Amino acid sequence: MPKPLIAIVGRPNVGKSMLFNRLVGKRLAIVEDTPGVTRDRLYASSDWEGRAFDLVDTGGIEPSTDNEILLFMREQAMLAIDTADVIVFVTDITTGVTAADHEVANMLLRSGKPVVLAVNKMDATGPVNPDIYEFYSLGMGDPIGVSAVHGHGTGDLLSACVRHFPPESELEEREDVISVAIIGKPNVGKSSLTNRILGENRVIVSNVAGTTRDAIDSYFENEQGKYVFIDTAGIRRKSRVDDRIEKYSVLRAQMAIERSQVCVIMIDACQGVTEQDTKVAGLAHEAGKASIIVVNKWDAVEKDGKTMDKMRADMRRDLSFMSYAPILFISAMTGQRVDRLFELINFVNDQAAMRITTGMLNNVLADATARVQPPTDKGRRLKIYYMTQVGIRPPTFVCFCNDAQLFHFSYQRYLENQIRGVFGLEGTPIRLIIRQKGDKEY
Repeated sequence: MPKPLIAIVGRPNVGKSMLFNRLVGKRLAIVEDTPGVTRDRLYASSDWEGRAFDLVDTGGIEPSTDNEILLFMREQAMLAIDTADVIVFVTDITTGVTAADHEVANMLLRSGKPVVLAVNKMDATGPVNPDIYEFYSLGMGDPIGVSAVHGHGTGDLLSACVRHFPPESELEEREDVISVAIIGKPNVGKSSLTNRILGENRVIVSNVAGTTRDAIDSYFENEQGKYVFIDTAGIRRKSRVDDRIEKYSVLRAQMAIERSQVCVIMIDACQGVTEQDTKVAGLAHEAGKASIIVVNKWDAVEKDGKTMDKMRADMRRDLSFMSYAPILFISAMTGQRVDRLFELINFVNDQAAMRITTGMLNNVLADATARVQPPTDKGRRLKIYYMTQVGIRPPTFVCFCNDAQLFHFSYQRYLENQIRGVFGLEGTPIRLIIRQKGDKEY
């Protein structure tokens, strides 16, 4: 079983995301004074009183609405409620109890889950605001006054939640979990792929570009391993990023890349590689992440016997800096080849964590320098003394030489290709660090 899960729910704009950020101690959820900013479920981990747990922030529940996005948000909140061990129902002292609060309360009572009632925006210290007693009418027991802005009452709130957790003996920690960031420009099918993998409507899928604003974590386990899939907001061109919320989303996607082990770079088969795709792939490459290029919507492409080979060649040309990344053609809509993705994730993750002994590396180095002599400049020849591996994810090697100025980029690329030719290291970038005699030891 995963760690206990607390779901934070309530109607829009009562401060759920700010409370979520306060409880996890990080600015993870996008906070704007605009109803409907949080659309999907956003997960994070925290601990209190020696108990580790997961928190999920949800979009505001609008009990009755015809708006498509608001309906999606309500559906996502209901999924969070179904999977939670404890529900924190957030209300707002400044508006008092509303008809929508009563409808949400009835929905939560029907779920049968333990509910802790939080009355937010009680920012003043001193005597308790008597307006809090109105919230007893919701039938949720004693309300706990909190201030998401200042942190008042959050300890009492978490203590009340911990009392409802299952015993620790029933829980086991997740180990050997591979974190996978699904990245790409807007509307290439990132959320559709996540939903296909999870077998549920885990994230909002809509033809409106930019529907996913937060990076959302989803745990998944099958016979091939344990994974956390991070569905990220689509990364747009900077000239198109004119909305503050959108800017947060781009930053969030970049943060998702940083905390992932494997990046799945999604490309629209109908459009091929665009300039924006190369920028997205470049973020993963520069971060040194193991990567897989996934060409989605393959079912929508008219094909003959040479279509896949031609597109593969086009991808290699347009993403030449990622020649190490395997390419997989899928359809998130039909599920075509999606199962093969797990095998590739495991493979590139193992490759990125590979360690090579110094002895084996220097055998390859000796062979490579014998085949192609190191470069010279004005009669001075580059001498490479030895090479050693100093890190993984990505595999990082230090070359010690007589003069770093002579170590031309093309010769570095040649050595990288020789290392790949012997040891594989598919799906992961390689870092070469050049140190010359007299430099401080790495």
